[in-house]
Amino acid sequence: MDLLTQNKNNSNNTATAHLFSPLTIRGITLKNRILVSPMCMYSSEDGFANDWHLVHLGSRAVGGAGLVFTEATAVEARGRIAPQDLGIWDERHVEMLSRIARFIREQGAVAGMQLAHAGRKASVYRPWEGNGAVPATEGGWPDEVVGPSPEAFSDSYNVPHELTKDEIAEIVQAFVKGAERAVRAGFEVLEIHGAHGYLLNEFLSPASNHRTDEYGGSLENRARFLLEVVRGIRQTIPAALPVFVRLSATDWLPDSEPGFTPEESVAVAKMLAAAGVDLIDASSGGVSHKQQVKVKPGYQVPFAEKIKRESGILTAAVGLISEPEQADRIIREGPADLVALARELLRDPYWPLHAARTLGYDIKWPDQYLRAKR
Repeated sequence: MDLLTQNKNNSNNTATAHLFSPLTIRGITLKNRILVSPMCMYSSEDGFANDWHLVHLGSRAVGGAGLVFTEATAVEARGRIAPQDLGIWDERHVEMLSRIARFIREQGAVAGMQLAHAGRKASVYRPWEGNGAVPATEGGWPDEVVGPSPEAFSDSYNVPHELTKDEIAEIVQAFVKGAERAVRAGFEVLEIHGAHGYLLNEFLSPASNHRTDEYGGSLENRARFLLEVVRGIRQTIPAALPVFVRLSATDWLPDSEPGFTPEESVAVAKMLAAAGVDLIDASSGGVSHKQQVKVKPGYQVPFAEKIKRESGILTAAVGLISEPEQADRIIREGPADLVALARELLRDPYWPLHAARTLGYDIKWPDQYLRAKR
């Protein structure tokens, strides 16, 4: 059975599934459909995880989520968004990450890592310290910022160096090495960050990719870099471990502006499934400061539904999902196979425990917390 057929069969089984039903992808079983979305903490030094990450991620595992993702974890030092981003480019990063992954597993959750490269949106301030590019005098790396084309994200960002084909190949290997380290650290699901205007998304979108070589122009060419990363990782990690890709399903640009579209996201999802990707984490936007996002609760769920329906691959829905009934309905009615929560889990790390009570599910609580279970 090929992967696309397998995924169609898996997704067909979710028509009557609910938020707290298990899901098996390859050799990994999630105890429920709640995914802790990658959320930047901007709390590392030189890419190293620390006690903040242990408590932050560990709390969400204790709180009952089925899959807990790290924040966007840079595969190169120059691929960080801000100087305080988490990293996986150094062997020394593995030790603390191993401790975090082990604790997540001990709570009955699955540990996942999102592998990322910020591309032309690198070397900027973390949100509470400022906006735009960080100069070298403050720990930035303005001369090392890279992208598909020598065009800045906006006037306050650095102008990137246009990557050569040899440099693209080096970054592919950085993703592969990062994946190897993540697996050795105990992470069992890997997500490749191809969204939010970061490097792989920059290549996918005609709004940011103006190349004329085999990495630009047609959709097949624009998707080449991402597919090379996927194939490199899929060939390197154990076959039993799932690989996800986060896609920005639309750039939210007006028709007068060239941009990546939901229709192209379906086409890319099919390419990714054929290359060994198991699930598309469907987000949107981030590649252009001209975007016009139409925000409302669940506003990105239709992208997950479209990709799942038209490509057959499993999907995760994300974006202003906060109410238990809303999340349960997404799984029950089938627009997506996982629900990715971000801000709501910052507000309430124990949202899954509370949601189960609201929805009438009886789920296992940590033994240490049983005295508080109603």
